[in-house]
This record gives sequence, C-alpha cells and structure tokens, in this order.
Amino acid sequence: MIEKNNKKTIRSWAFFDWANSAYNLVITSTIFPAYYTIITTTKEHGDKVTFFGRTYVNTSLSNYALSFAYLIMALALPILSSIADRRGNKKSFMKFFTYMGGLACVGLYFFKLDTLEMSIILFALAAMGYIGGVLFSNSYLPEIATEEHQDRVSAQGFSYGYIGSVLLQLICFLFVLKPEWFGITDASFPPRLSFLLVGVWWIAFSQIPFSVLPNGTPQAGKVKTNIIKDGFSELSKVWKQLKQIKKLKGFLVSFFFYSMGVQTIMLAAAGFAEKTLKLGTAKLIAVILIIQLVAIPGAMLMSYLAKKIGNVNVLIMVVLVWIGCCVYGYYITNEYQFYSLAAIVGLIMGGIQSLSRSTYSKYLPVDTQDTTSFFSFYDVTEKLAIVIGLFSFAYIEEITGNIRYSIIALASFFIIGLILLFVLKKIERKEAPKL
Repeated sequence: MIEKNNKKTIRSWAFFDWANSAYNLVITSTIFPAYYTIITTTKEHGDKVTFFGRTYVNTSLSNYALSFAYLIMALALPILSSIADRRGNKKSFMKFFTYMGGLACVGLYFFKLDTLEMSIILFALAAMGYIGGVLFSNSYLPEIATEEHQDRVSAQGFSYGYIGSVLLQLICFLFVLKPEWFGITDASFPPRLSFLLVGVWWIAFSQIPFSVLPNGTPQAGKVKTNIIKDGFSELSKVWKQLKQIKKLKGFLVSFFFYSMGVQTIMLAAAGFAEKTLKLGTAKLIAVILIIQLVAIPGAMLMSYLAKKIGNVNVLIMVVLVWIGCCVYGYYITNEYQFYSLAAIVGLIMGGIQSLSRSTYSKYLPVDTQDTTSFFSFYDVTEKLAIVIGLFSFAYIEEITGNIRYSIIALASFFIIGLILLFVLKKIERKEAPKL
C-alpha cells in the first residue's frame, strides 16, 4: 500500500509532469509546429506536402497524424490498463511509453523535408508515448492523495510540468534565437537540437518518479483470459459502474465535449498562429513561454476557487471563457491581439486540465482498487475527444481552405460541454444530503 499524502511520494509523482511536459511545450506547442510549417511551405508547392504519394495541406497532415496517434491509443489503453491492473505493473508501462516517446523525440533530430514521412511517424510515436505515460501517471492520483488533497496535488503536478517545460524551453530558446553564440550556421540545427534535448530531458527526469513510485498491486481475483477481451470487459465493467454513479457519468459526458475544444486548441494553436499571423519561431516561443508562466498561477487559482465555490461551478466559469476565446480567435488579425488571447488561454489552460483530473478522481467510488481501469476510461474519453476535435479541425481547413473556420467550429463543442455541466450541477443538487 502507498502511504497517502506523503510529501516525497507526491513530489516524485509531480516530477513525471516536469519530465513529459517538455514534449508538450516544444513538440506540440512551439518549436516543432513553427519549424514544421516553415520547412513544409515552399515556393513550388505552397502549403501542400506529399505523404506516401498523397497530397495534404501541411497543417492538416500533422493534425491527422496526431488524431491517428490518439485513436490508436484510445483503442489500446483499455487493454493495457487491464494488464496493468491484473499484474500490478503499471510503472513498467509508464517506463515503456516514456522511453518510446523520448526516443521518438531524439529521432526527430533528423527531421528535414526529405525525411518527412519518417518524421511524421516519429511525431505520432512521440504523441503515443506521451499519452500512455500520462494514463498510468494519472492513475496514481487517488492512491497517493486523499480526496480533500487531490485538487492541490493535481495542481502541483501541472505546476511542476509548467516550470520544468519552461526551463527546457529557455535553453532551446537560446539556440534558436542566438545560434551565432554557439557557432551554429545551419538554420535547421537549433530546432532539431531542441527535439533531441526534449527526448533526453523526458527520459532523464522520469527516473525520479520511477525510483519512488511502487510498481502497483496485482489483482489476484482477475481471471487470466484473452487480454484483449479482458481489456474491453474492464472498460465495460467500469461503464456499468459509471451508470450507477450519475455524477461521474454526467461529468464524463461533459468532459468529452469540452475536451474536444481544449485539447484541439492546445495542439493546433501554434500552427494556426504561424499560418495566419506569420509570427515566426522566436515570437511564437516567447508567447508560449508567457502562456506557461501564466498557467502556473492559473492552475493554483482554479484549485483555490474550487474550495470556495465547488469544482463544477469553476468548470462552468472556465468553459464560458473558452467559448469567448474561440470567438475572439476567429477575428484576430495582428500579433498583439494574439498575445492578449494567449494570456487568457494560459490562465485557464492549466486550470481546466488540473481541475478535470481531480474532479474525476473525487467522483470515483471510495473503495475501488481498479484506479488504472477507471483512469483508462477517463483517458479513452479524452483521447476520443481529441481524435474528433483534431480531425474536425483538419477536415474543416481542408474543405474550406481557411483555418479560421476550424477555430470557430470548436466553440460548438464548448457550448455542448457547458450545457452538460449545468446538468451535472443539477444532479449534484439532487444528490446533496438533506440537512
């Protein structure tokens, strides 16, 4: 058994966010999207690229690749979590996905236009490594913290992630902005070096949680049958339990819809900024750094407000702000408007992720031992949301030729999520104990 609320365990667990958030910042949010958009935009073909003989809009291709990676993981996670619960080896899975993601980032060091196909594959593998690691990390939350501390511990994890990723981003920033200080003459070298550093950082700092977190507790009562059947039967069992817990079911459905918007914006914003405003790598990195720094107090603020007015009320407020951001994003025409939008997004980005994770954890049955299976369901819900969100974003750009329409379409997902949060609030009122 893990000792709950142990400071060393919590701190070590938070370092997993410190390690893997560098991937999120450099690969999905700043240097990779800018570098990718620049090298795949040519005088001869414009923003069109050829991938295994088929032509795509460059940003649509990267979004399709991410969507595919998330779909594969959404299908695989139930099987993997079933194995982890049965054998009690979830830390082994954390290690596998960490090494896969980290090594894929190292491989992106060789990314140039003539290696586009292999680089897109590595890009997808890095995403899969990140997704898998996060699932097994999240499943530790109800095991390391009691319910009253889960908002704070979840926020601590995200805060560590923001700080760690910003530190690495600053190092990469030096190479990208001042290559002459290091005698670098190849313009492609600084971003490619950044991808290499992400992989090394990710693997190296993950050793901290790996050295402290327990491997897991085998579930002796599990029947050893077909692992694929077991995986989805676990998901089915969790769903049957969810149907009996109206609050948990109501939250997950709402989470599904607003996650389509949140995660798609986070994954596609850099490509949108580069394509519509031509910010360039330096300005884009500076903006994302500001977002990360603002996100730290944002996550803490959401945790504080949740104590005062309740998790669902805070989520309602934040989703309303996200809707406003989508509408504002459609109309932005200059970099200063983008900076102001980025500051708002930064404030609410960490908060909604942290609070969603801890809200789900609070709604879990108190006596459950299958935390990995429950968080597998949570992660499958989020990943399927991302698949639909990213695919919609890419497809709308493909058919309209205007990436702005993709942004405004995301507002509809937030609106549905908002309505469902109000339904959840109604369920909470009905189930509140009568005094």
